[in-house]
Amino acid sequence: MKKLLATIISLFLILLTACSNEVADIDFMTFNTNPDIFNISKVDLPYKLNRYCKSYSFDYSVDGVLVEGYISIPNNSSVNTPSKCILYNRGGNCNIGFLTDTDTAKICAETSRIVIASQYRANDEFGGEDLKDVLKLIDFCESFDFADMRDFTVAGVSRGGMMSYMAAREDNRIKRIISISGVSDLAQAYKDRDDMKKLLNNFIGGSPESKPEEYEKRSAVSWTDEITVPTLIIHSTGDQQVSYSQAESLYEKLLENGTDVTLKTYTDSTHGLHPEDLAIITDWLE
Repeated sequence: MKKLLATIISLFLILLTACSNEVADIDFMTFNTNPDIFNISKVDLPYKLNRYCKSYSFDYSVDGVLVEGYISIPNNSSVNTPSKCILYNRGGNCNIGFLTDTDTAKICAETSRIVIASQYRANDEFGGEDLKDVLKLIDFCESFDFADMRDFTVAGVSRGGMMSYMAAREDNRIKRIISISGVSDLAQAYKDRDDMKKLLNNFIGGSPESKPEEYEKRSAVSWTDEITVPTLIIHSTGDQQVSYSQAESLYEKLLENGTDVTLKTYTDSTHGLHPEDLAIITDWLE
């Protein structure tokens, strides 16, 4: 009888351990084994976000260049129940538009997807070598046992929209694109804003006339036949930083090519996310 009882208890403990492992939260600080990711630090999130996910900042290496990044992981993610992914590309340049500790967490909490993002390298080229900083994050996600690579999505705001289009052109692991107030015609952006002229001359080394190939490779409107995955474009008609005409032109060309594309238009002047955009994005993803 004692042997039978001991056997039953042993089986119970084995089953309990298996169940615990199945639902165990992912602690990225101890779970990660990738040698290109280091200096991992857990972010202290407010309760309204912490109840849904965990976030970490980290450094990573891209061809020997040090880059900073963030990852947010849903609390219900595990090796047995992996979560789908969103690679979020920030707007801005250099130190302007830096990711905050809560940016990826807000998207993660709303969409229930892993959200990973890059600050881009310090030597910003506005879509040059810094594109590698974005593509490296896809490699990381593919190596994580708790990440589901099906329906892998890139999303970006402003310059981040441009980075998202460029990444999707380069990597067929990307299955969806979301662009909010995104740049899709960099030559047009150069013409529209005087302040962009100096910035782009510094980053790219010239104007659209002197460096046409550099502007073209950063402009999705020039290679719409290479954008074949479902695409969501969100843009305001009165956007003064990235003209609505960029979104409109890209949308029309994608439609002509038969691409599954959705354009959500606002009649205000907002540049960036509206309060309701995360819900719209979640509905579109589902």
